[in-house]
Amino acid sequence: MKLQRLAVAVAAVGMLAATAASGPALATTQNDPAPSWAQRAANTKEAAAKSDKSVAAEAECVQSLVYPEATNVTGTVDVTPAKPPRVDQYAPFNFGAARYTATWYAAANASATQYFAYGVFLTGDNLYRHTTTLPATGEPKTTRVKIGSGWATFRAIATSNYQVAAPTHSYLYGLNTNGLLYRYAKNGTTSTYKALGTFGGYASFKSLAVISETATYDTLLLNTRAGGLYTIRIPITASAKPVLKTIRSSGWSAYESLATQACGNRGGTLVIGVDHDTQTGYQYAFGHANGTATVITSYGKIPAVLDGNNHAPFTWYKDNLNGE
Repeated sequence: MKLQRLAVAVAAVGMLAATAASGPALATTQNDPAPSWAQRAANTKEAAAKSDKSVAAEAECVQSLVYPEATNVTGTVDVTPAKPPRVDQYAPFNFGAARYTATWYAAANASATQYFAYGVFLTGDNLYRHTTTLPATGEPKTTRVKIGSGWATFRAIATSNYQVAAPTHSYLYGLNTNGLLYRYAKNGTTSTYKALGTFGGYASFKSLAVISETATYDTLLLNTRAGGLYTIRIPITASAKPVLKTIRSSGWSAYESLATQACGNRGGTLVIGVDHDTQTGYQYAFGHANGTATVITSYGKIPAVLDGNNHAPFTWYKDNLNGE
C-alpha cells in the first residue's frame, strides 16, 4: 500500500504524491519493511511521464526528506500530512561524508531509461556536486565531484531551480558565520557557480530553505536563534534589494533544518522543521506567504528518528515552489 502512493505526477507536486485510489499510507514501525529503492525508481519512471498538473493538484501531497547522517550514510523519509503525520522510511544508503546538503533534484536521462538525483553539498571546507542513481535493483550509488573550496564558514546552504519558463535560473544561497547571505549563479550547463554578491544583516539566522521560485525573484524561508520566522524575497535583478517579512516573531528557535515542498497550484507549501538536538521533526502546511497573516497548520511530530546532519527536500527537478 505504501508504494502505490509513489505513482502520481512527480513533476507536478514534487517527488511524491498520492492518488485517491491508493488508500492511506501506513505509519512506519519497527516491524514494517523499508520501501524498495527499486520500486522508487520504477515509480519515478511512471510519474515522470505524467504532465497533467491538474491531476497532481487534486492529489494528496507527500513531502520527501533526505538527510546525510554522521555515519556517512543518507536517509530518506516520505511524510504525508495528517495528525500525526504518516511516514514511509527508506533504508539508508552509503553516500559518504556530508555536513550539509541542499535540495536533491530527481531527473532522468534523455531516453528515460535511467533515473537519478543530483544536488550540491558541503563536506568540511569544500563544496561538492553529487549524482546519485536510482537503480532498478540494489541501493542508490553516488558519484561526487568537488566544485569549490573556502566553504568552512558557511552554516547553511539552499538552492533554487526555476525551470518553468524562460528566463530560467539556478541559484545557490549560503548563510555565513560572518553575518552575510551569499548568492551564486550556476554557470550554464556546467557544475560550477559564479558569485553574484552578498546581503548583510543575517548574523542571527540559523537555517534557510527556498519557498518560492519565479522568473523575477526567489523567496527564502529562514528562522533565527531567537525563534523568529521570516521570508526574504530576493529579486533576480542584481541591483534590487531583498524584502524581509516577519511570518512569526517567536516559536521557531528549535529548528536547525527547514525543508519545503510545493503542495497544489495555489501557493500552498509543506514545511518540515527538524530539531537536531532531539532528532525530531514537525510538519506544517503554509498558506500563501503573506507576512504575519500567513496561515500555518501544524500536523505535529513526525513519528521517525531524523538523525541527520541536516535535512533537505527531495523533489523532481521541474517542480516549482510557489509559496510566496
